[in-house]
Amino acid sequence: MTSATNFDPRRVGSVRYYVGGEGEPLLLLHGLAGSTGNWVELLPDLLKRYRVLAVDLPGHAGSGRLPRGASTADFAGVAAAVLEAEAPGPALVAGHSFGGLVALRLARSRPDLVQGLLLVSPAGIRSATRVAQAIALTSTTIRPGRLVAPLRHRYAERSWYRRAVFRPWFVSDAVALTPRATHGLLGAQREHADTKTAARAMVADDPRRDLGGISCPALVLWGARDAQLPLDDAFEYARRLGAKLRLVADCGHLVIVERPAACLDALAELSR
Repeated sequence: MTSATNFDPRRVGSVRYYVGGEGEPLLLLHGLAGSTGNWVELLPDLLKRYRVLAVDLPGHAGSGRLPRGASTADFAGVAAAVLEAEAPGPALVAGHSFGGLVALRLARSRPDLVQGLLLVSPAGIRSATRVAQAIALTSTTIRPGRLVAPLRHRYAERSWYRRAVFRPWFVSDAVALTPRATHGLLGAQREHADTKTAARAMVADDPRRDLGGISCPALVLWGARDAQLPLDDAFEYARRLGAKLRLVADCGHLVIVERPAACLDALAELSR
């Protein structure tokens, strides 16, 4: 999964998650067609500061599927089950892209479990448009990641490979991606059992009308050159949540690997 040591796999039902570190509980929720491995650039530091609970969302990597027609609330229910099993009290929750939308649903439905939210390029506003729906459903059908993933073993250290795979749709600065990040992003692509259910749940959900009911502190982190989700979404999320917004210069959608230090700083602010 990652190169991190002392990060142990566990299960709640058919859902796989990892536990490691000591301190304040922190739940990590990855994006659509991602995995726990997506957090690889952050994990060495996070495991020194937090008790980290990193979930492979249903249908992704080593986790079983949810029934067809599952909603983001169902994905949030899985996250809640992990927290109930592992966290002694409310946790910080960091969600990227689709994981950010799941984190919002978790905070809305189970405020007792969530101490604060770090929303990294969260889906849920523009991802509900028809164009975004078509892209999400097509990509989870074709699954291009599984086609290029095997080549990472030979080419992860080559900048041309990272540019070809990730730029401009995912990152702004492909050269800045490390080989470790490349492996973390691509390592689980062939394990996914069902990313389409998550895609359908994502494009069917518009959380804006419910954001006023989220009372925990929140911080929105956004790549200034995100090619997937527009900056207008970032401002709208921040306004509706009453949250701080941080824009990361020369950064695309995959902030968690492209600019991990910005994520660490944001989490540190929420922990104060």
